[in-house]
Amino acid sequence: MQTLKRINEFLNRLLIWIGGVFLVCMILITCANIFFRVVWVPVRGTFELMGFFGALVAAFSLGYTQQRKGHIAVDVLLGTFSPGVRRILAVVNSFICLVFFGIVAWQLILKANTLRMSGEVTETLRIIYYPFTYAVALGCIVLSFALLSEFIQTLWGEKGDGTS
Repeated sequence: MQTLKRINEFLNRLLIWIGGVFLVCMILITCANIFFRVVWVPVRGTFELMGFFGALVAAFSLGYTQQRKGHIAVDVLLGTFSPGVRRILAVVNSFICLVFFGIVAWQLILKANTLRMSGEVTETLRIIYYPFTYAVALGCIVLSFALLSEFIQTLWGEKGDGTS
């Protein structure tokens, strides 16, 4: 179990760091675009880059946010249940989310394969789409791994009632 936790922690820290780099790039591109719009012409392809980089930032932060319990949760109803029921609900929730994001990752990989085969590129900068689609799928895979880790920990009772 400790190995699973360490792998999960490493993957999520790596992706959150890469996502942070893309977030800084988004800030720099935005600032450059504002500056050049005032003094000359806007930066070409800003809209495309913001879309791609925003998708990467969001996808790469999913697993880390799940690991840190940073997603929005409504505990008003769960607080009324006993610890045993909360644990069962946490196991069921983790499993359903694991299956859902596993399917999302699988479908994104299929979409990326289609984009790779078609050779589709963006209109302005002629950037190929499929690496970004694969990267978003990777974010969903790492989220699924975090959910799997949570599922196993809660199922084996390592987190008490699963609500930490």
